[in-house]
Amino acid sequence: MEKLIILGVYIQERSKNALVVQNLLTKYGCSIKTRIGLHEVSGEFCSNSGLILLELTGDPNEMEALENELRKIEDIEIQKMSFKK
Repeated sequence: MEKLIILGVYIQERSKNALVVQNLLTKYGCSIKTRIGLHEVSGEFCSNSGLILLELTGDPNEMEALENELRKIEDIEIQKMSFKK
C-alpha cells in the first residue's frame, strides 16, 4: 500500500545549515513532490530558524535515505507524518 509521507524539517541555524540542507534536497529532488519553506521575516528582522515541509513521493528507500541524511545534520529536528493512501 502506498503511503503519503510528510517531513517537517525544523532548522535552528539556517545560516550554518542552509547549504547542506539545500544540497540534500537537490540530491533527492525526484523524491520531493511539494516543498514549503516558512521562516519569520519582518521589516528589519529575518529569523535564523525556519521550517521546511516536504511531501515525499516515489521510491520508499529514497524517501528513507533523505530522512536519514537530514537527521545526521546538527541543529535540525525532523518530525514525520505517514498516511495510508
